[in-house]
Amino acid sequence: MQPLILVTNDDGIYSPGLHAAAEAVAPLGELLIVAPRHQQTAMSRSLPSGPEYGIIEEIELEILGQPRRAYAVYGSPALAVVHGVMEIAPRQPALCVSGINYGENIGMTISVSGTVGAALEASVLGIPALAVSTETDMSMHHSANYGEVDWSAARHFTGVFARRILENGLPPEVSVININVPRTATPETEVRVTRQSHQAYYYYTKPEKRPFNTGFRVRVTNTVDPAKVEPDSDIQAFVFDRVVSVTPLTGNMTAPVDLAGWSRMFLNGSRGDSSKG
Repeated sequence: MQPLILVTNDDGIYSPGLHAAAEAVAPLGELLIVAPRHQQTAMSRSLPSGPEYGIIEEIELEILGQPRRAYAVYGSPALAVVHGVMEIAPRQPALCVSGINYGENIGMTISVSGTVGAALEASVLGIPALAVSTETDMSMHHSANYGEVDWSAARHFTGVFARRILENGLPPEVSVININVPRTATPETEVRVTRQSHQAYYYYTKPEKRPFNTGFRVRVTNTVDPAKVEPDSDIQAFVFDRVVSVTPLTGNMTAPVDLAGWSRMFLNGSRGDSSKG
C-alpha cells in the first residue's frame, strides 16, 4: 500500500505553492490534499471557532495534468490538519507536507507561521511533518491574489526531503523539518542544516496616528542585525549565504536550562514574598 501524504498550507487551497508541493510528492504516495478555503497566513496553531469553521468543501484540482480530489476547510491551517486527519483520511498519514509558503519562515518569527503551525499540528497527531517556504516579496505574504513565483527549486527540495522522511522517519526529538529556499536557489544549491535564530527577522513598523474605530493591519519589515546573527542559524544560511536552510524543530518549548539550578536561583526567597508589605 502506498504511503498516504497529507498536503496542506496556510495560503489557501488555490495557492500555486500548494499545487507545487502536491506535484513534488505525488510520485511518492497517495495524496490527501486538505487546506484552508481562504488565505490564512500567520495563524500559527490557532483553532478558532464560529458558525463557518469546520465547513468542508470537496473540490477538484489539477495536479501534474490529472484531476485530484481536494478538501477546502473553512478555518485555520491547524484546523485543516485536524479535520483532514480525524474526518477525511482513510488511514493515518505517513507524512504531512505544509507549503510551499509564499515567504520565508526563519528566526523567532516562525512561531507566528501558519505553515509551521500546520506542520506542528500534524506532529501532535503523530505524523512526521515537513514545512517548506520560499522567498517572495513581502507584498505577496498575505495576499489571496497569488503572484507569479518560480517554484522549481522549492518543488525539488520538497520532493527530496519528503522522500527522505518517508524512507528514514524522524528522530523522536524532532517534530518538524523546516525548509527555507532562497529565490536565487536552484536544485544544485547547497543545503545546510541550521538552528533557528533567536532574532525575530520580521519586525513591526510603528503606525502613524490613526482613528481607532477603523480596521488596520500593523505593517512589518524584515530586518537583520549582522553582528547578532548566529553563524549556524537559519538567518545566516538563508539571508547571508543564500543556501537552503534545513532546521529540525521541536514542539517542546521548554528552555534548555539546568532546571534544578535555575529553580534555586529563581525561587530562592520567593516564598512568602507576596505577604511582605
